[in-house]
Amino acid sequence: MHKHRARSLHYDLRLEAHGVMPSWSVPKGPSLDPSARRLAIPAGPHELEYRRFEGVIPGGSYGASAVMIWDQGTYAPEVETSGTRRAVKDRDEADEVAVSGLREGNLKFVLFGQKLKGSFALVRTKGLGPSREAWLVIKYRDSYCRAGYDANDYDLSAETGRSPTKILQAGLDRTQGYL
Repeated sequence: MHKHRARSLHYDLRLEAHGVMPSWSVPKGPSLDPSARRLAIPAGPHELEYRRFEGVIPGGSYGASAVMIWDQGTYAPEVETSGTRRAVKDRDEADEVAVSGLREGNLKFVLFGQKLKGSFALVRTKGLGPSREAWLVIKYRDSYCRAGYDANDYDLSAETGRSPTKILQAGLDRTQGYL
């Protein structure tokens, strides 16, 4: 998950499936609070290499600003049988379950991140109008729940430990030849 301030602050949720990363912009950031439903707007797929990008997208480019690796880890799609969920361990089955869940508009998954852990769901909603699809990110109740969780309280990179300000400064220094 990236934290990114382009036109506005948002977090980019990306889940790998079949060699690409479907992506959603989450304006208020993810939450470990099961009472918080977070809007997630599809942002198109990204190449796998982008998951390692932390730095500055230069001015004049789409999304120009500092980009932080806010969280990183793995995930496993979940299947529900008889009212219980289980994480899918087989890679091929996991890809199929993820793609099917996304196509149907209801993907259940468990995150094994540094900051985000536990069971979640991505659920397609009626949308933001006739041409804008919208989803919700929902935290299931489990041992990782935290009431009142605010992603902005955890503002250091999961990759480098840098703040957005430090990432921006490092990027500006590079473009000006200081590093």
